[in-house]
Amino acid sequence: QVQLIESGGGSVQAGGSLRLSCAASGRTLSTYTMGWFRQAPGKKREFVAAIRWSAQYYADSVKGRFTISRDDAKNTMYLQMNSLEPEDSAVYYCAAAARTTAYSIRSENKYDYWGQGTQVTVSS
Repeated sequence: QVQLIESGGGSVQAGGSLRLSCAASGRTLSTYTMGWFRQAPGKKREFVAAIRWSAQYYADSVKGRFTISRDDAKNTMYLQMNSLEPEDSAVYYCAAAARTTAYSIRSENKYDYWGQGTQVTVSS
């Protein structure tokens, strides 16, 4: 079974930075699409960013501030978050999908595996 574990969350002030990691075990995910989603209290889970091979995709709300990357040798995905805003506060989840398209990559129901989430809190 594939296991995804997020780390790197924490509490920062607005304008600060955090780097989230998602380590995978159980199977090499080099051919999988990897994505980040987040969910704030009272809100629906939303797409944040994804990487399919070398192609990167971002939600409009984080474009220019967040950067997604992956290290296939370590079976790990990263999300560098800069210029954080209070609106970025949420539980961040990493996910993996065996098959996606450019259209479906933003749909959470297309992802096969999910991590437990890591809390990110940004104060004003």
